[in-house]
Amino acid sequence: MKLLIILPTYNEAGNIERMIGEVLKVRDAHVLVVDDNSTDGTGRIADKLARATKRVSVLHRSGKLGLASAYIEGFHFGLANGFELIQQMDCDFSHDPGDITRLLEEMNTHGADLVIGSRYVRGGAIEGWPIARHVLSKAGNLYARLVLSGYIKDWTGGFNLFRAEVLKEIINEKDFARGYAFLVEMKYHTLKSGFKIREIPIIFRERTEGESKMGKSIVTEAACRVWKLRKEGSSTEEMKKAHNNP
Repeated sequence: MKLLIILPTYNEAGNIERMIGEVLKVRDAHVLVVDDNSTDGTGRIADKLARATKRVSVLHRSGKLGLASAYIEGFHFGLANGFELIQQMDCDFSHDPGDITRLLEEMNTHGADLVIGSRYVRGGAIEGWPIARHVLSKAGNLYARLVLSGYIKDWTGGFNLFRAEVLKEIINEKDFARGYAFLVEMKYHTLKSGFKIREIPIIFRERTEGESKMGKSIVTEAACRVWKLRKEGSSTEEMKKAHNNP
């Protein structure tokens, strides 16, 4: 099946070439770099790689327009070009490109519509974070589980594989958050729409190149957005029916 892997970038010159090289080891994968006008030459490196192979495309944007809009543009690109599977992931090697195949296998084996690479199911873990960030992440996920549904263990993770049918259903005309809360919203709307979700364990590793984009405003936005989703409402039984983890 045609697979598109979306890499949103801002100042990832130290990672982009190696990341694309690793991702292209996945059979039939195509990479879309969505670059927010990086000041370190990330966009130029991506263009060079795109000239070398038809399996790489680049979208250049005018500035830092946010994670959500980068993915939404990427999703529309994927749907317009006939991709059947679309993968979200970071460009900084926090997500292991070698795990893409595991997500694909899980989707094919269980007929899932969304497969989440999860830090918070058995076998998942985070390496290289200070204690404070561990606490913040666990608290944020617990908060989302209490407010929305306990059937997803990793609400805030960004390593997710969607079927195109899911994106066609949920991506249009929704008031998505600008930052990382978007990742929660995507999972929520998938679950609420009755699609089948699976989670498999991954090891999330702190970046070794570049700087984290996480800030206080992103955390605040996520906390507020969880309650906005709750107000939209969906019964626990509907959530349970959609989520089919063992």
